[in-house]
Amino acid sequence: MGLNRHHVVAVVLNRRGSLGPAPGKRSRGELPLLALENRSARAAASAIALLDAGAWRSFNMVVADATGAAFYVRGLGHGHPEQMPLDDGFHMITSGDPNDIMRERVTRHLPRFRSAPSPETDNYAAWQTLITDRSGAADEQLHIVPRNGYATVCSSVLGLARQEAPVWLFTASSDAESFKRVDISAS
Repeated sequence: MGLNRHHVVAVVLNRRGSLGPAPGKRSRGELPLLALENRSARAAASAIALLDAGAWRSFNMVVADATGAAFYVRGLGHGHPEQMPLDDGFHMITSGDPNDIMRERVTRHLPRFRSAPSPETDNYAAWQTLITDRSGAADEQLHIVPRNGYATVCSSVLGLARQEAPVWLFTASSDAESFKRVDISAS
């Protein structure tokens, strides 16, 4: 995940079945950096959609900016990535498509996020609690407990507002109280 000086945020996620590197494939970690060379979410999504998706393992990407524009970009490992605008409102994207209720995390947590207090008041406590939730079956957990060499190692909450500086909260813990504000004043 990254944020540029124009308040464009870009986040990349693995698609199901594509964890880790693969011989001959570029790191998906460079995709947010490529997106953040742009001044708007629309331009960033368009730039990613022009790439050869076969250069990377499959990925999901979200790009958004402080104007409220948000896009989902899906790279399936061949052809060009597909981009689509995200409507206003709350969306949840994991290793599948947006709001994919076939994903247990989405089925369990999307209603919880939608009913949580809005973080627009600079109060992110409810979201911090949800993001660090380790309860439930393995496929339902947001903060994944260690198993098979994988686990959630950190979490972020990033708030973008039209007329205000972005707010980025980060924790390397599973404790909702341990989030700290990241100084992005030089961004």
